[in-house]
Amino acid sequence: MSDSPILIILLFVGSIYVGRMWWEDLQAYKSGHPHPGALPGATPTTRRAVVIAVMGALVILAAETIGEILLGLDEQQSEITMLFGLYTLVAAVIEEIIFRGYLVVTHRGTTARNLAIVGASLLFALLHPFLWEWDDGALQLTLTTKGWFSTSAIFVGSLWFYYVRFMPSNSHHSLLPCFAAHAAKNLGVFAIKGAQGFVTGFW
Repeated sequence: MSDSPILIILLFVGSIYVGRMWWEDLQAYKSGHPHPGALPGATPTTRRAVVIAVMGALVILAAETIGEILLGLDEQQSEITMLFGLYTLVAAVIEEIIFRGYLVVTHRGTTARNLAIVGASLLFALLHPFLWEWDDGALQLTLTTKGWFSTSAIFVGSLWFYYVRFMPSNSHHSLLPCFAAHAAKNLGVFAIKGAQGFVTGFW
């Protein structure tokens, strides 16, 4: 996908549109007149919850980066464009609405919810193309050390995003901390790739 500027731009616009819908649902909730069909997690939260979410995401990214260096995997990163890097910042909105919003088990107890979180996080990690690639119209497995490591890092990140949605300081289960944490991690990845020479141009 990073090789298709038109597709990236379309997804960028779509992400902005969905984000605006979510924001309007949030404002309706805060005004005391929530929309009946509001997007999930369109509720307020505390500044403390957002800060905790972002700091945790950056700690996970730091651990991932150090791990890659220690394992000698830092030179195996994929290249991205600036356009794709910018897209990942707004893509966090849609990904969080889908996974930390809709793919949540509620009203069935903490155990059921936690098991669902682990399952959804595994799906979230496997959907990222680190252990596979689509090449010449066929699915190819890439079961490398880098693939397993990066997939594991995505899995841990997903668990954190779920945690910040339901942590005590986010009493309304808002998605705002999830958006902030995910965007901060993606921005950090973009900055690290740029510093290491893996950002290859604007598009």
